[in-house]
Amino acid sequence: MSERIGIRSIAGTDYIFSAAADSLREVVRLAVEGQVDLSFADLKGADLSLLNLSGAKLNSADLSDANLSGAKLDRAHLTVAVLDRANLSTADLTCANLLGARFMSARLVEANLTKANLYGANLHSADLSRANLSEADLSRTVLSGANLSNARLPFANIAGASLLGTKLRRAAMSAVELSRSDLSGADLTSANLSGAILAGTRLNGADLSNADISWAELPGVQLAGADLSGVNLTGADLSGTDLWGANLSGANLQGADLTDADLTGANLSGTNLNGAKLGGARR
Repeated sequence: MSERIGIRSIAGTDYIFSAAADSLREVVRLAVEGQVDLSFADLKGADLSLLNLSGAKLNSADLSDANLSGAKLDRAHLTVAVLDRANLSTADLTCANLLGARFMSARLVEANLTKANLYGANLHSADLSRANLSEADLSRTVLSGANLSNARLPFANIAGASLLGTKLRRAAMSAVELSRSDLSGADLTSANLSGAILAGTRLNGADLSNADISWAELPGVQLAGADLSGVNLTGADLSGTDLWGANLSGANLQGADLTDADLTGANLSGTNLNGAKLGGARR
């Protein structure tokens, strides 16, 4: 017997569909037209690639292992949905509501998540390389072990998030909000963090070599043992920052504020400190 899927319509009528491709496309058509609600639907492993699911209601749906590559999910409702190991590469999730959704080990390569709501979502070990997350809400998300290399995150809100060991090589993160987030051990090599807000952020042991962090706000940031070689920190606020044992060789700190910063054991060979404020700094 073929697998059956039960869906409740907006009017309260139950629809029963088989999991066959043609039947799934009929479900999608009704969902986009607003006739059915796919919330709580069991769509594990379903092939929904390239389908139009714009504005569809998929709250709490189980889409684990599903193929949603190239699908249109703009303005879709996926709060608390399960998308573990799902393939969403090149999918359009613009302005989608993904609050509390789970994307563990999911593929979102080159996905468009512009202005998406990902508050509290779990993206542990997800692949978001080259994804567009401009102005997205990623506050309080779990991104530990995720790959965001070459991703675009300008003006995104990533406050209070967990990014332990996250790959952010060459990521575009200008004016991003990262206050109180934990990026310990993260790879931010050559990332652009100009004008970013990182107040109270943990970056212990992170690799920020050759990154652009000019004019960023980093008061009270923990950077103990971090690699900041060749980094651009021109005009940055590093007041009260913990830079114990950090590698700042070849870094540009011209005009930076290092008031009360802890530079104990830091490598400052070739560092440009012209015009930097060093009042109360410990060396």
